[in-house]
Amino acid sequence: MNEVVLELDAIEKTYNKGTPGEVAVLRGASLRLRRGEVVAMVAPSGAGKSTLLHIAGLLDTPDAGAVRIGGRDMTSLGDRGRTEVRRAEVGFIYQFHHLLPEFSALENIVLPQLANGAGRAAAETRARELLDTVGVLPRADHRPAALSGGEQQRVAFCRALANAPALLLADEPTGNLDPDTSDQVFGALMALVRGTGLAALIATHNMELAARMDRVLRLDTGRIEG
Repeated sequence: MNEVVLELDAIEKTYNKGTPGEVAVLRGASLRLRRGEVVAMVAPSGAGKSTLLHIAGLLDTPDAGAVRIGGRDMTSLGDRGRTEVRRAEVGFIYQFHHLLPEFSALENIVLPQLANGAGRAAAETRARELLDTVGVLPRADHRPAALSGGEQQRVAFCRALANAPALLLADEPTGNLDPDTSDQVFGALMALVRGTGLAALIATHNMELAARMDRVLRLDTGRIEG
């Protein structure tokens, strides 16, 4: 349980570099995230939390510093290598569910598994197990438009964990929900995360939810404290 899953080492990121509109978003941001940890990251608006998550999840590259996932340096990987690592090792959850509207809840969870090489029968079995964990199995055959906001987000959680990633990154995963639904959906997310033992970094403005995690990091002025 002490294995370091994610390490960010002195990450720097500047937008519009070398122009009058230059904005230094990250200035030596560093963190370590271990297997089994659920860590909250809180930050003022515009502090760079989405940028940090995108860099951690290999959707963006830093100007300086290193990203390591499972002890492996990701810095020199090309686009193909980064895509392969994202598909197999990283799960993403956003404020909006981004489910594919033409597919059922079950199919939304099956598809990423098929893309990762799983057989359909095994993918459907895992999808049903995940939906059952978050209490949405009876709605497995419904398309997103027929689901409530809370149900849609639970399905999105299941999709993020479909390929059994080592690392989960979530950007305001309950920010689009009312307080009661947010609390219920966060409980479902924690059940999924605790059941798998992965490492999770969850950005949130909700300090009550942050207090339910293992520790809280604060991102401000481009650096991480906590």
